[in-house]
Amino acid sequence: MFIIFFGIAVIIIGFVIANNESPARPYSAMIRIIGFLIVLVGAGLSSVKQIEPGDVGVQKLFGKVNKNVLESGLNVINPLVEVVTFDVRTQNYTMSGVHDEGQKAGDDAIRVLSADGLEVIIDLTVLYKVIPNEAPRILSEIGTDYRNVIVRPICRTKIRDNAVYYDAIALYSTKRDEFQARIFKTIESDFTGRGLILEQLLVRNITLPESVKATIESKINAEQEAQKMTFVLQKETQEAERKRVEAQGIADYQKILSTGLSDKLLQYEMIKAIATSPNAKLIIMDSKKGSPIIVDGK
Repeated sequence: MFIIFFGIAVIIIGFVIANNESPARPYSAMIRIIGFLIVLVGAGLSSVKQIEPGDVGVQKLFGKVNKNVLESGLNVINPLVEVVTFDVRTQNYTMSGVHDEGQKAGDDAIRVLSADGLEVIIDLTVLYKVIPNEAPRILSEIGTDYRNVIVRPICRTKIRDNAVYYDAIALYSTKRDEFQARIFKTIESDFTGRGLILEQLLVRNITLPESVKATIESKINAEQEAQKMTFVLQKETQEAERKRVEAQGIADYQKILSTGLSDKLLQYEMIKAIATSPNAKLIIMDSKKGSPIIVDGK
């Protein structure tokens, strides 16, 4: 566009020189021709617009937005229009309590009140993108700063609105996935109505108050102690059962011995015991021959 205006200025200068007595007057016609050529070159360059991959272009002329979008590549356009590009690839917006981790410096985490009146801090990442055909409407109704006008306030508001249905501990543990699905559904509908697609909503971190953290830690420690005591009781019960079975076996053995014990069995057990001893002798009297029999256990 600058080249066109420059060419027009050169043509005007040529006419001014032609109408005045000036040493350059003989060259006025040439100056006008050069200006005309500059205008043609500028118009040719301005009539071709290159749109980068992942972008779409929206044409704007004298405040009026053209509804036809320009796809990536070379496009022939009116040299007078202004082309505003929109990124239609996946974008992310992070709101975090960690310094310089999100789009805004400092603590940008979302502070919400839970159903039990406790303040919970939530870190969130939003993945979204612009609907290509909706880019002209976004430019007309919202502008190019849709991240701060739409994405940020809607996400923060919907999270606060939905967090009041959950207790702090439930948000942190059992209801986390349900909470994430719920806010995704509400934010998605608002985004769609404004020309954006919500691809994914990531609840990155949920920070509870210190008093609640201490309560949870105490509960976990108590549960671990209870599990430990249960294990000890099970072990003692098993040991008692083992001893009972062992005692019953000994009692049954003694009963069998008391009912089936004979002199020959006693003599056999005695010989067996002495035979296994390194320093033992046993003298057995043979009643028929009258001579003793010496059994050496060595």
